Amino acid sequence: MKNTLIICTYKRAQSLLQLLQSVTVQTCYPDTIIIVDGSPDNKTEIILQENKFRNLKYHKVAPEERGLTKQRNIGINLTDSDSDIICFLDDDTILEIAYFEELLKTYMLYPDAKGVGGYITNEVKWQQNTPGYSATPKEFEYDGWVRSEGSRFVLRKKLGLDTDVPPGFLPKFSHGRSIGFLPPSGKIYPVTHLIGAAFSFKKEIFQNFHFSEYFDGYGLYEDADFCLRVAKTGKLYVNTKARLEHHHDASGRPNQYNYGKMVVRNGWYVWRVENEKPSFKDKLKWHLITLLLIVVRFTNIFTTDKKKEAYTETTGRMVGWFSLLFNKPRLK
Repeated sequence: MKNTLIICTYKRAQSLLQLLQSVTVQTCYPDTIIIVDGSPDNKTEIILQENKFRNLKYHKVAPEERGLTKQRNIGINLTDSDSDIICFLDDDTILEIAYFEELLKTYMLYPDAKGVGGYITNEVKWQQNTPGYSATPKEFEYDGWVRSEGSRFVLRKKLGLDTDVPPGFLPKFSHGRSIGFLPPSGKIYPVTHLIGAAFSFKKEIFQNFHFSEYFDGYGLYEDADFCLRVAKTGKLYVNTKARLEHHHDASGRPNQYNYGKMVVRNGWYVWRVENEKPSFKDKLKWHLITLLLIVVRFTNIFTTDKKKEAYTETTGRMVGWFSLLFNKPRLK
């Protein structure tokens, strides 16, 4: 399979360099690497001139073309017509040596796959269950593995608001468990949404799909929106052997107030694109969980060192939630 790697970047020259250095040692090197740079400065361009990488194409976008979804769509249009698979990586990730090999292997093992995602290893600590082990209420158990449960899910369990579908699937009331709740088992799992930091798709699907430009700028949850739409036409999988680290570079991220607003408004948008006519029960659950998460974030003002960030994000979430009463996102 001929594969193209698209990396959209914004003001992260050093992080991008680290990622590309991890690409150079891959057991399966991309046939083409397309860098779509939205940075207002020329630091990224300079660092790529100083460090040469095989098969790399650099494209600088105009100011009006900046934003994750816009840049991804531009990268797709720059892809060679004979490419079979288009891979996307965030510019602050670092790959393990067999990442692309495992990713492409999945398409051969599962010919029905429309998309395949990688597996992030440095965000969650898992332990394999010993015989007879029973998880506590503060733990999450799946497929013979266990991890600690975040406070938000502990509360949701107590209030009867936990998700009723496996990780990687979206409940009718949204607020599901991401693929970060899939264990490092080495298995391949079916899902309906992947993480935008590390996913790939057959090039053929882009004849009918593009990344929604509703998600302006930073593009929070744009990956879920895209994957859920594609999943209605075919299968998506996560290969937990396609491993990488995600380092969440703070450069280029929105402030906490705007982030909080996006969490709520973009979350509502994704939910309603997937479930256009939710039942009263689904609506009630969505709003109850949204308010619960606002309360949990508010308590971080008193329980963490980053009090200002917790306060401003809580404010953003509240404003985002109230705005849904009179200014809902327009569904596309």
